[in-house]
Amino acid sequence: MSDSYKFKQYGVNDTSNTCNNPALSDVLEARFSRRGILQGSGALGVAGLFSGTFATLAEAAQGVGTLPAPKLGFAPVPFGFEDKVVVPAGYSADVLYAWGDPVGIPGNMPAFKQDASNTAAEQAAQAGMHHDGMSYFPLPLGATGSKHGLLAMNHEYTDDGLLHADGMDNWSAEKVRKSIAAHGVSVIEVERQADGRVTQVLPSRYARRITAATPCVVQGPALATR
Repeated sequence: MSDSYKFKQYGVNDTSNTCNNPALSDVLEARFSRRGILQGSGALGVAGLFSGTFATLAEAAQGVGTLPAPKLGFAPVPFGFEDKVVVPAGYSADVLYAWGDPVGIPGNMPAFKQDASNTAAEQAAQAGMHHDGMSYFPLPLGATGSKHGLLAMNHEYTDDGLLHADGMDNWSAEKVRKSIAAHGVSVIEVERQADGRVTQVLPSRYARRITAATPCVVQGPALATR
């Protein structure tokens, strides 16, 4: 790899993918009017980013004052680079289930160790990394207006530099097992409290982790395709 390629810094008007597929901006502008996009929730510098007039998100944010007021029903939060969750006035954000939290299996709820020294077996009973899609299942199943149920979520990928005490160094079978255990699915029991907060029920007879190492039984039409 040449140095000129390795250190190439793409600008807003550069094209890094030279295929013949239409650009995302072209697809959006064909589907929606530019005026409609600006009046929606994506008003944060969308016009500038599509046209290439803003070089950075910070510059995009400076252009917000010239756009029509968003119709979201609450005051937008200020643009910033702080490492924290910022929500509009009148809203709150709480951590429900973070990487390393026990999933809630009775008799198997290992505590998270900040030095990343949890074993693969412990990780298999804890929240995996990088939560992705999730679904809520009310209890009893099919109930409406339920304040109690199960939350199933996918753990999309791992950051092995954080998952292991010495990062990617000294790679081993144990590290592979721990990485496998940090992928997959968590099923946790949750309940809405009187003050409106949603909390995890610990322990829970429903709690479980599903990973690539979890035995599965295939049933139904898919069984014939084995």
